[in-house]
Amino acid sequence: MLAGLLPAAASSAGETAADGAWPQWRGPLATGEAPQADPPVTWSETDNVRWKIAIPGNGSATPIVWGDHVFVTTAVPVGDSGTRDGLFTRLTRRFVGTESASQTLQYTLLAVDRRTGAVAWERVVREAAPHAGKHQTGSWAAPSALTDGEVLCAFFGSAGLYCFDMNGGPLWDRDFGDMEIRMGFGEGASPTLHGDTVIVNWDHQEQSFIAALDKRTGVERWRTERDEMTSWATPLVVEYGGRTQVVTNATYRVRSYDFESGELLWDGEGATTNAIPSPVAADGIVYLMSGYSGNRLDAVRLADAAGDITGGTAVAWSLDRDTPYVPSPLLHDGILYFTKGNNGILSAYDARSGQTLYGPERLSGIRSLYASPVAAGGRIYIPSRDGTTAVVAAGSTFELLAVNMLGDGFDASPAAVDGELYLRGRQHLYCIAAD
Repeated sequence: MLAGLLPAAASSAGETAADGAWPQWRGPLATGEAPQADPPVTWSETDNVRWKIAIPGNGSATPIVWGDHVFVTTAVPVGDSGTRDGLFTRLTRRFVGTESASQTLQYTLLAVDRRTGAVAWERVVREAAPHAGKHQTGSWAAPSALTDGEVLCAFFGSAGLYCFDMNGGPLWDRDFGDMEIRMGFGEGASPTLHGDTVIVNWDHQEQSFIAALDKRTGVERWRTERDEMTSWATPLVVEYGGRTQVVTNATYRVRSYDFESGELLWDGEGATTNAIPSPVAADGIVYLMSGYSGNRLDAVRLADAAGDITGGTAVAWSLDRDTPYVPSPLLHDGILYFTKGNNGILSAYDARSGQTLYGPERLSGIRSLYASPVAAGGRIYIPSRDGTTAVVAAGSTFELLAVNMLGDGFDASPAAVDGELYLRGRQHLYCIAAD
């Protein structure tokens, strides 16, 4: 990683985090890679599983790791809200794929001991029925938590943002209101932590905004309104040319804001509808993509990005095929990896030139996936919704190293730390490590 462009987690506390933590949604470098991790290549329910614990409720947030603990968010049903599905709701579930909120939930943060899998502590931050439904494959605990070793923040979208010290002592919380999500598909964008600032992107069908909050107090430093529809992409903080900026992926426009003031720095033609993949960046280029109702990938050269970049020299290269719908891309060692739609089909491109290195290549045993690929130990780990994880050699040539099966399905993206891979399934949390 060159000094000219550093993703948020690569600076300050994040430099230490890169050696032994997975502090937020896309890892210590915000690219999906764990530079120091080296987990196993193969595993099964009886091999290379250090521990496996049941997680109550439901969640698709990536587990985060710091020190001796893994932190997991979940939404645990505790009662009936009194609502009943009518004919319209049943038809919507069948044809659109959404479901209503019918139960009271406990929005919960768990701290799990990395060595034993025992729950060290848990905090129920709120008990309430969700104000709206979600996609039937989604979760009311979809955004990932984040930490820098000083504060620990759990985000539940419309149910609030809650920050603690590392022992679970409450520091502050914020309620931003209720999101009105397109098609009732549910919420999912995670916040970002950079220095002493938490960034929250709040895109929905009403007034959207992006806001910066003090990590110690929750005081809002700035808020900028956005003319934007629902998006699920997590913002990316990058440092380039002596300036720190916040890059966002969305449907109407892709945008970058000044980190200190929230001022719009540049924007360009937006992604496709339902913008979900989070941006990644390295070597002065930010990569923004999406893959629903079309395909789009733009590699934006930050040195040339100012004002409206549409059709200008700031777009170093672009692509109109094989881009992901739900999974985010992986940027590792100068190569950009991504899947096609939600399918087990992988492509790799030279990140700087846009040259195709391989793909689309079908991944054996993987039919459907939501999880984003992770790089560790010179390998790419790609879990699927049916419990299969493909392990591919990192590099310019496609080589399938292993196909591993567990008795759970994985929508959450994995976290890799040291010799361990953490897989959060629909029912269990696994620690994959050498026996």
